[in-house]
Parts: sequence; structure tokens; C-alpha cells
Amino acid sequence: MKKEKATIHDIAEKLNVTASTVSRALNDNPRISEATKKKVLKVAKQLNYQPNHIASALRSGKSRLIGVIVPTANRNFFSSVIRGIEEIATNLNYRIVISQSYDEFEKEVQNVEALLNAQVDGVIASIGKTTENIEHFEKIMKKGIPLVLFDRVSNDLEVSQVVIDDFLGAYQTVDHLIKNGAKRIIHFSSSQRINIYKERKRGYEEALKDNGIEVDPALILYSNMQLEDGRKLIEDLLKKDVKFDAVFSASDYAIMGAMQVLKEHGYKIPQQIKLAGFGNEPFTSFTEPTITTVDQKSIPMGKITAETFFELLNDKKTDPMAKKTILKPELIIRGSSQKN
Repeated sequence: MKKEKATIHDIAEKLNVTASTVSRALNDNPRISEATKKKVLKVAKQLNYQPNHIASALRSGKSRLIGVIVPTANRNFFSSVIRGIEEIATNLNYRIVISQSYDEFEKEVQNVEALLNAQVDGVIASIGKTTENIEHFEKIMKKGIPLVLFDRVSNDLEVSQVVIDDFLGAYQTVDHLIKNGAKRIIHFSSSQRINIYKERKRGYEEALKDNGIEVDPALILYSNMQLEDGRKLIEDLLKKDVKFDAVFSASDYAIMGAMQVLKEHGYKIPQQIKLAGFGNEPFTSFTEPTITTVDQKSIPMGKITAETFFELLNDKKTDPMAKKTILKPELIIRGSSQKN
């Protein structure tokens, strides 16, 4: 037979106290003595008591849970942002519930529904590449639940945002490539519905113009920015005999794929073709040559996102003002882009 879960009533019966006393002790209520709290915690551990967060949330109006939606948690950038969020949340006795959209719109909608059903106190999210309809995020706002977006945001939502200056990061990178001799620079981009790719493309174009180089739309290529996409894009360029002397990718993964193919075809990096990515993924410092990239300040972004969230959570105004925090990126110059 399946053993029933222990409840606060079981703990109360064992200690010969009321269930309300057990509940207050578990919630660290100052009205309960330290001695009683210790006894309650000891028995709770013996009975393997697991709190029902949803029931608790319904009673108190607070679950002390924050929903965090990311496209994928196995990228260094997103895992580092999560680490920053969790660090702030844990210090305030909050826990985070992580869900992944895998850049699929339907999954993102399902994640929002699941988090709302779990009675989270708020949601922190980075929008997926395929998301066009934002009604699921509007639903969070209509319920009066705090929502903060980071990295991939939507300008159609009047919510607080934490981003880096993607335009500046791209501009500095392309300017660096040009100063090191590049004249025909390929740009790997992705969906222009996503702010980060739109801004990185804008930075690429402005850096070319400011250096007297005409923007050639044929040199701007779009994909999902995975390693295999980088490989395929370069293979296609080489087959078509397109002339280029540098590649700036809005993703480290795509530039890694490009590097693999170029080396397989015998090209020397950076002597013949210079490369630069975006994201400062750990592997960029292990390649040969190492890859020039842009650091996105992921852990500070996570901390600031969490701090912004808690400001909203504690704001008693019915319609708190949305604020946008823009962090300054850092261009990390490595071997893949240095002058010949």
C-alpha cells in the first residue's frame, strides 16, 4: 500500500500541540519559542514531512516561489543568470522554479500556465525565438503578478527589463575587426523579432557605416544560431565562392561551427579569416585559436533581475512604473581576430 504523506496534523498529534502551532513553527513565526520550533522541525524530519506549497500559498497569499522561464538551461549564459537570480532569492528565503521553453512558443505558454497554477509569487522570463503572441505574459500582468524580462525582451510589454547594450557590444566587435584589417564581414543573425539579434545587427551595420564600408545585405545570414547552423552557413558561402575576410556571429555556437568548417578547408585563422562571436561561452577560451567574443555579464544580470523583481514584489502601488536596466558589455579580444 502507498504510504500517505505526513501532514502538520501528524506532527501536532505526536507533540500534543495544535496544528496552528506546528504551522507557525514551520514558518518561523516569532510568536513560537525556539525550543518548540526545534521540536517541530525534529519531528517533521522524522516523519519526512514535505510542505504543500500550493496549499500554503492559498492560505497565506504567498508561496515564496519565483517562476523562471529560459529558452534552455544548459547554456552557460542562462545557467549563470539563474545562478545570479537564485543567489538573491535564497538570501530572501525564496526559491525558484525553473522551466525551459526550448524556444518553442507552445512550451512557453504551457510553462506560464504551470507556474501560475503553482501559485508562484512572480515570473522572471527570457522570451523564446518563435514567440510572436505575448498574451500569456499579459495574463501574468492582468493577475497583478510581478513580471520581469531579461536578455530577450519584448517592447510590446510594459514591464521592467534587464538587458545588456547589445548594440554597443556588436559595434565594438565589428569596429575591432575592421581596425584589424577586415573589410568584407559576414554577419550571422537570427529572428529580428528578438531584440538581441535586432540590436546586434544594428551595431554591425552602424560600425560598417562609420568606417566607410557599405552594408551588403547579402553578407547578413539568418539561422537558429546553433553550431550546426554555423557550419552550414559557412559551407554554403564556400560553395558559392563568396569572398569574405571576417565573420561576426551574434552567437558563440554558430561561430564555433564556422571555425570548424574553415579549418577543415585549410583556412588560417586569423591570418586569412578573422572570427568573433557573442556570449563568452566557456569553450571560446579553449579553442585554437581562442575566440574573440562579448561577455554579457550574466551573473550581474541575474542579480539585478532578481533585485528588480523584489522591488516590484514589495511595491505597494497598484501600477508600479516599469524600468529598463541596460548593462555595459565587455569585448574580450582573443586570437581569432588579431591583426596578421
